Amino acid sequence: MVRFGLTLVRHGETRYNKDKILQGQGVDEPLSATGFRQADAAGLFLSNVKFTHVFSSDLLRAKQTAATILGKNKFCKDLEIKYDARLRERKYGVAEGRPLTDLKAMAKTAGEQCPSFTPSGGETLDEVRERARDFFEFLCRLAVELEQKEQDVHGAASRSSGTAEEQLVFPWTNHCSEAELSSGSGGTSEILDANILVVSHGAYMRNWIGYFVSDLNCTLPTNLTKSQLSSVSPNTGVSHFIIKLENGNLLKPEITCVCLNQDSHLVDVGAECVAPKVF
Repeated sequence: MVRFGLTLVRHGETRYNKDKILQGQGVDEPLSATGFRQADAAGLFLSNVKFTHVFSSDLLRAKQTAATILGKNKFCKDLEIKYDARLRERKYGVAEGRPLTDLKAMAKTAGEQCPSFTPSGGETLDEVRERARDFFEFLCRLAVELEQKEQDVHGAASRSSGTAEEQLVFPWTNHCSEAELSSGSGGTSEILDANILVVSHGAYMRNWIGYFVSDLNCTLPTNLTKSQLSSVSPNTGVSHFIIKLENGNLLKPEITCVCLNQDSHLVDVGAECVAPKVF
């Protein structure tokens, strides 16, 4: 059994977020002062988590968020952040750098609705989902390889001996009432083979989570509403998943959503943190 944690965090606010202007991939804005405060708050929220890997979109707003989060961490400040273009925001083509209202107008003219509408030069939702699927399968292969190396070096005995690996278990029970961290483990926490942090973007993450739910039958918290599932994460919203691969089977991952778009760390930031529902 391969088991790993996956934490998804949306980047902090930029001035374009605040003004409801589409950034996509072509507008590479830095975080605003509010965005850095949000990233600081997310870093404090995650400061006791021992991540084994950190991946980020290679766009500036995500890179700055990932670096700020790691800077607050007690265990892995020196962990290398790996940047990956597969984690970039959806490409909006001619609509990038323009107000969200312009995109809605384009969609209306085309007789379509957002977010399924694809502006000229933009990515379709299927193309975004394919990027997310490809990156997730990469993470699954990574976790399987780590588990195999552990078995080769230490053997099965080390997996049940406790020690430092237990620090990889994610402490969500203090923040999420419906956390199912002990599902299938007889009520006790299991050791993770990896604990991965990914910093990305709102529309991209919504498509990734949609892939989890529609294609991979992800188990959701019982108190999650349909509108929450379809909404874009607030800036620095945190989602956490546990992925199990029985016998290292990459084709049938068992995914449990522990928490979706968690934003309790933003209470004292004092900004408009909730993103527009469409994007």
